Amino acid sequence: MVRTDLPRGLQAAQLIHAAGYSSPGQLPAGTYAVALAARDELELHRLSRDLARAGLPHHLVIEQDAPYTGQAVALGIAPMDRAPLRPLLRRFPLLT
Repeated sequence: MVRTDLPRGLQAAQLIHAAGYSSPGQLPAGTYAVALAARDELELHRLSRDLARAGLPHHLVIEQDAPYTGQAVALGIAPMDRAPLRPLLRRFPLLT
């Protein structure tokens, strides 16, 4: 998932960061990646909080470089069964 208020190139870079942080590697066949969109930083923080409360592994990416230094810019969720994620992710559209 990535913020839609970031430039498209930065969105792509942050999605790659989030996927790398959240994947254990050696994923089984049939594993799917989905790119969702969060409106802004606050929405990413809220999702991170909700995932943590549900005990679901994820990584909130905090940017180290200007102009977004210190801001949450993307979020990666570890590969898992979709069932526990659906209620938390249903409000987020696909990144287009």
